[in-house]
Amino acid sequence: MIEITPTLAINEDEIQMDFIRAAGPGGQNVNKVATAVQLRFNVANSPTLPDSVRQHLVRLAGNRITGAGVLIIEARQFRTQEQNRQAALDRLVGLIRQAAKEPRTRRKTEPSRASQERRLREKHRQSEIKRMRQSSPNPDE
Repeated sequence: MIEITPTLAINEDEIQMDFIRAAGPGGQNVNKVATAVQLRFNVANSPTLPDSVRQHLVRLAGNRITGAGVLIIEARQFRTQEQNRQAALDRLVGLIRQAAKEPRTRRKTEPSRASQERRLREKHRQSEIKRMRQSSPNPDE
């Protein structure tokens, strides 16, 4: 079990990791060894995720999630499989932790008196500018 929060953990069987070849540093080794990791986690069918976390995770994942509800994370910044594997797991855990946080509720606020006065002063100034642009400025109108 991979612990996400004190109340949430996911089973390691739900995660599938494939090792692929990665571009970048490594010399000739890069052509022979598959060090990059492609982690797949089925968000849609995960029995351990509560619905609220699942929905928030889908929103947070954006284009990293497929139409079938599978989250794909690729890690290729290190030269070893183990480091890339750990980096991918850390990113998955971080993403799920972020999704597990309850969003703060928005409290309604009212504009301050000073901001209302500034807005009205600016409106009055704009109307004066436009009034002065007229072809025959007539103060009686």
